[in-house]
Amino acid sequence: MHPVLFQLPLPAWTIPLFPALLVLAALGALLALFGYQKRAGDLLVIGVVLTAAAGISAFSYRGQVTTLSPLPIYSYGAMLCVSIVVGWFLTLGLAERDGLPRDKMANCYFVTAASALIGARLLYFVTNPQEFDAFRDLFAFRRGGLVAYGGFIGGFIGSFAYLRSQKIRLLPWADVAVPSLASGLVITRLGCYLFGCDFGKPLGEAAPAWLKKLGSFPRWTEGTLLEGSGSPAWIQHVNQRGLSPDTTHSLPVHPTQLYEVLIGAALLALVFLARKHRRFRGQVFLAFTLGYGYLRFAVEILRDDAERGELGPFVGTHVFLPAALLIFAAAYIYGPSRSVRPPNLRWATDALAVVPPVALYFVLRPASFADAASTQLSTSQWIGLVTGVAAGVAWYTLDEAAKKHPEAAMSLGLGAASVDDEPAPESADEPEPPPPEAAPKKKKKKKPQPSSS
Repeated sequence: MHPVLFQLPLPAWTIPLFPALLVLAALGALLALFGYQKRAGDLLVIGVVLTAAAGISAFSYRGQVTTLSPLPIYSYGAMLCVSIVVGWFLTLGLAERDGLPRDKMANCYFVTAASALIGARLLYFVTNPQEFDAFRDLFAFRRGGLVAYGGFIGGFIGSFAYLRSQKIRLLPWADVAVPSLASGLVITRLGCYLFGCDFGKPLGEAAPAWLKKLGSFPRWTEGTLLEGSGSPAWIQHVNQRGLSPDTTHSLPVHPTQLYEVLIGAALLALVFLARKHRRFRGQVFLAFTLGYGYLRFAVEILRDDAERGELGPFVGTHVFLPAALLIFAAAYIYGPSRSVRPPNLRWATDALAVVPPVALYFVLRPASFADAASTQLSTSQWIGLVTGVAAGVAWYTLDEAAKKHPEAAMSLGLGAASVDDEPAPESADEPEPPPPEAAPKKKKKKKPQPSSS
């Protein structure tokens, strides 16, 4: 594994942090002012975020200095940046193909990306408050600490706020944005694997050798990172599972990061398939939401890292987990199943949706009631379950509306925010105004004709 891809050489200068961060905050303010004057929402958001982060950090680091040293480029951070760039081209390309205004969609992408990072960091703070000793620790991104679902929720809120201000419907944007979420899942989870975080539970003895090799994370040499002396899996196994500190690798575990890479690839194929069979705006977004919620819930069953965060009641494992998967199945049958054609295929997919919860029950069923284990759902599992059910209900509602008004269901609803800034055409359902009545014509008086002599 390679937690650090490479290092950027920097001169060994000693810099006072307070004035340096104030200068950075001032530059952010100028950028925000320029973005406001030019009506460039992306520059405005970047400037505001930079000003707030640098300004708060300046007072947190008052009186402190730092000496520059080679800057490590972490694998997860690098992959996150790559996913943002890939998502940019993918999202704007699809938006242009769907007829959405490119300039406003570009601004929306920046707003969405910034609010997604904020949401991912805040949810990590909520689930791991013990790792934050001071407010400035919120901005210590080099130590890691982002939760994917927090990013999805934060991005959704940011998108909604921006598009509402521009009088553009959210669902058309959501349809073109979710492919970048799927591609981002593929890329960022590769970064997770290189770093070694988000690992799974130990593999059984009967696991194949190639899987054990993929799931063995090394003990890093001292100084690889500023904090910690080994990969997250190695450290946890030494502290909690009795692994010898002299061991060079962790116990072989499920490489859940790679499982999520495969999930991201499958969801990317799913959303492009859904684009070909759309009946209403938002159908692609809802397909991703339900699909990711289900698959993320399943992967969380195999996760073992201590940073996931757990909440809610303890319930028997053989009851709790199959019941949750059964709820997902009901959400699919209630909503997305309605769009499957022909009927025989729909009934087959309905039956298949019920198979995993039933099979999981028999796998987890204990030999006796006394041997039953209990479990608590993780934060991501709760969010996945709630959003999955909401996606099923929303699908049913929008599908019913599409049957009654198919043209309205596929409308972009740009209104005053269309490309040419022209008012939106009147709906086809509104009756056309009657033509004005013609004014009565006046009868011309006949002039007397001269008599013949």
